[in-house]
Amino acid sequence: MNSRPSLAGRVLCALGLWLLLACTALAAPRVGVVTMQAGAEYWSRFGHNAILIDRQDGSDPTLYNYGYFDFDEPGFLLRFLHGQMEYRLLAIPLREDLAYYTDEGRGVRLQWLALTNAQAHQLAEFLAWNARPENSRYRYDYFTRNCSTMVRDALDAAMDGHLKPQLFGRSRGLSYRSEALRLGEPELWLYLGMSAGLGPFADTALSRWTEGFVPGRLAEALREATTADGSPLVIDEQELVPARLADPPYAPPYWRWRFIGAGLALAALFAYGLGRQRPAALRIASGSLLGLLWLGAGLGGLLLVWLWGFSEHVAAWQNENALLFNPLCLGLLVALPALWRGRPTSRWLNRLALIIALCAGLAMFLKFLPFRIQSNGDWIGFWLPIHAVVTWRMARNQKANSVEVL
Repeated sequence: MNSRPSLAGRVLCALGLWLLLACTALAAPRVGVVTMQAGAEYWSRFGHNAILIDRQDGSDPTLYNYGYFDFDEPGFLLRFLHGQMEYRLLAIPLREDLAYYTDEGRGVRLQWLALTNAQAHQLAEFLAWNARPENSRYRYDYFTRNCSTMVRDALDAAMDGHLKPQLFGRSRGLSYRSEALRLGEPELWLYLGMSAGLGPFADTALSRWTEGFVPGRLAEALREATTADGSPLVIDEQELVPARLADPPYAPPYWRWRFIGAGLALAALFAYGLGRQRPAALRIASGSLLGLLWLGAGLGGLLLVWLWGFSEHVAAWQNENALLFNPLCLGLLVALPALWRGRPTSRWLNRLALIIALCAGLAMFLKFLPFRIQSNGDWIGFWLPIHAVVTWRMARNQKANSVEVL
């Protein structure tokens, strides 16, 4: 005998199913921060992070990534030089993004956060809105507005501003420069470029909040943060991709004596090798090396002046290294033929060399002023002895020639 459920039973079943679906739809998403290890490529040396939203509705979790850029985009290089880069937020299925980091060998860790249901819903809705093509672009800055600070700020907004006060007043004495040099050190050219190109802005002490421009530092800070009721903000951590690359150093290298040693060695070479009585081969070799240094200093100085005066790279403004990487060095290149032949250089070239040496001395003097905070002692130790000794050698050669004429 077939039996059919009563009308009341069918209504109750439908109501139960509706309630189940409603509860699923209203369930708060889980929110996590995914931190990616620093990569081998220069543009990935700082690491990366993103916000993970798991809606718990059977769909793949979504990773909201504020670090998307395209080298091939028209005008990208020009905007980069002017400090007007634009990055955008991209929503990516977690599985797709993890495949990339697995291939790269970069470790990936996930921190689940103890946000309230209302905070999780608010953050998920904001990220979905922000990822729309018309809303996704933002003006990028390496230190103050990057993939990690955007994650940090989005979390703070979702937590009703509760995260920032916990981190803002605390400092470990780190700076933008120390963090940049720490992470850039494996790429020597990147390390040297950032060391020379960063001005005094990069030397201000960071709070734990501003340290968050580095994804790894933000992950450390989140481990110490709490929710509004005082419970830990991070409730669980998981390793999503094991690391095959070495972690970056925890502190920048101290190379001051290497810079000073190299500067003194080159100064000694020029003092001896550019003498009028030295063998021609030694004069040519020493003069050629000096010419390369003058060329590099002059072009580098022009770049530093341009970044200060004509770009929006705030971290490069007021850079005292322009006194060391002096654009006037380009004017000394015309002295090379005389130095190669062991002949005296003209008075105006000697005066130009003296001006360059005095500029280097001024860079040294500025270190004794309390309101100048730029950390450029490495470059002073390198350039000051070179500029001073070359000025002395050029004047000495001219004086020797005057004695011979008499």
